[in-house]
This record gives sequence, structure tokens and C-alpha cells, in this order.
Amino acid sequence: MTLDTPFPFTALHGQPLLQSALLLATVDPLIGGVLVEGPRGTAKSTAARALAALLPGGRFVNLPLSASEEQLVGSLDLEAVLQGGEVRFRPGLLARAHEGVLYVDEVNLLADGLVDLLLDVCASGVNRIERDGISHAHAARLTLVGTMNPEEGELRPQLLDRFGLFVRLDNVLPPAERQAIVRARLAFDADPAAFAARHAPAQQALAARIASARGPAADRIQRRRPRAGRRAVPRRRGGRGARGPGDAARRARPCGARRPRGDRRRRHRRGRRTGARPPPPCRSGGGAGVAHAAAPAFGLQRTAA
Repeated sequence: MTLDTPFPFTALHGQPLLQSALLLATVDPLIGGVLVEGPRGTAKSTAARALAALLPGGRFVNLPLSASEEQLVGSLDLEAVLQGGEVRFRPGLLARAHEGVLYVDEVNLLADGLVDLLLDVCASGVNRIERDGISHAHAARLTLVGTMNPEEGELRPQLLDRFGLFVRLDNVLPPAERQAIVRARLAFDADPAAFAARHAPAQQALAARIASARGPAADRIQRRRPRAGRRAVPRRRGGRGARGPGDAARRARPCGARRPRGDRRRRHRRGRRTGARPPPPCRSGGGAGVAHAAAPAFGLQRTAA
């Protein structure tokens, strides 16, 4: 893949669940990021780079495993404060990734303290730096994408639980999907600009849907009072506390925001008349069931469970 022309997100094949999870986290970054587990060659980094191209700023920031806390959050020039009383902030990777994608390859090998800090910022949307009684804060609304190969080590359960969405991938695909992937890859490598131009209309349409879902429609859904029945979800599924249903409600918001309210009502009534059943649960955990159900809302083909 060339550096100037990322592979189009709408041209990806074989990973609709991954695409849905990334789109959900983009619509509402406060979901808490996406953790993607899978072997090499499953389009993890390609999908993350392609996602960044759909955002207004198109920012894609890679967090190296060797990064320090100061490189991540930024630093304060204390000497400038002592000399002139002015707080000078040197931006870090979090500031650079604002309104974009922060990608961490092999997040399971990143220091636990940095992972915790990353998830705190994602949950609040604000990066706060404090040094010797001096503080500074800036907006850090970003889509965190962490990938890991289970063969190279596991992520602590406490940190795994804090990711809003978790997707488990494998490289066992039907022959037709593999052929489509190879054809797309060869066509892109032969002429990236022409390949991107062919997918430009679909890219623009998807970017517009993301912008719409991040707008007032999503805010209206957030303000709605949750139904009483949703409070029983943790007990039925073996969960404890309010974190599970709260996260599930946040993950479901972008699905509803994507479609006009009247259309949602018509589909709901049609489903009741025909006795349509909801999609089967996905094999992946940590909110992947919501991503599985959200695939059609973003124009993606749902995989079989």
C-alpha cells in the first residue's frame, strides 16, 4: 500500500465485522476503542489506515511500543512558566490524533500504564497533563484501534475489559472471498490512484453517513430515556453492575443514528408483521454482537455466525 493513497475502506473484503466495529467507534469515540485480535494477514492495519481516510482530518497516528508517557500525552515547558508565567504545551501523540485514528500494533506488548492512560483518555475525550502543580487539558476525541496476536502474549483481563469493542478475526475465508481480496490487492498495486477513483463515490457516501451519525441524530438518541427492560441485561447474561448495559447502549446508538427515525419505525413494524427474528449472536465478544448487527446499517454484508 502506498503512503499517499490508502486502500479504500469500502474496497475491503472478508471482514465486515471488523469494518462495523471500526465505524461504530468512529461515530462515537467515547465507546472506548476497538481491540482486534487475529493473526497476521487479516487486514488489521489496512482497515485502520483506510478508516482514517474517511475522517475530516484524515489523521492516522501510529503509537510505537517504545513510546514514553511524555511522548504520548505531551509535556509542559516549566521553564517558560517560571520565567514568564506562560504555560507552554508541547503536543504529544494524543493531540496529533485528535479527530483521527490512533493505532497501536501489538497493544498486548505495550506497557500496562500506557494502555490504562490511553483508555482513560478515550473514555473522557480529554487529555490532562499535570506537572509540579501546573496543569493543562485539551480535547482528544480519537478512535483508538489496538491490535494483538494472541501467539505473542495476552492482554491483562482488567485492560481487556476496558475496551469498548472486541473483534476476533481468523484467516479462514471462503475461496470466493480470497479471490476477491487478491483481485482487489493486485488492482490497487497496479494503479492506486485509479483504484481509489473507482471507489470514490462509495467512500464519499460512507463518509457522509459517518458525519450524519456523529451529528444531532446521535445526540437525540443519547438523550432518550432507556427502557426499563434493559436494566435486566446483566443478570440474564451473567454480567454484574451497570457497566455492561451502559456500554451496550452507547454501542447501539450509532446504529440508530445512521437511519432516519421514520425509517426505523417502518422497519420495526414490518419486522413485527413478518415475525422476523434478530440476527444470531456473533462468535466474538466485548460488543462484537452489536457490531455484527450494525453491519447492514453501514452498507456492509453481515458474516454468518
